[in-house]
Amino acid sequence: MASRGQRQLIPESRARLHDLKYEIAAEFGLPVYNPQYSHIHPNADSEFAAEFGEFAGKGNVAWRDLTSRQNGSVGGEITKRLVQSAERSLSEFDAL
Repeated sequence: MASRGQRQLIPESRARLHDLKYEIAAEFGLPVYNPQYSHIHPNADSEFAAEFGEFAGKGNVAWRDLTSRQNGSVGGEITKRLVQSAERSLSEFDAL
């Protein structure tokens, strides 16, 4: 039986999905550590998240330190945005 685990249909999408995950976490005010920005400022994500008022400045945390509800909210928002993007693409395709 073939594994359906983490196989991606479009491997090039991995980087964009990764960026989207951290973008949404920052919008929700979640202080998740993003190694992509560690060379700029160690608390860059925390500073950005604090602007949204939900973050009290405790430092960056790993995804595993967030609650299931917080992680689920990020995943749900990713799904919502991907569906919206697909709907836009389909509506543009139908207009041709």
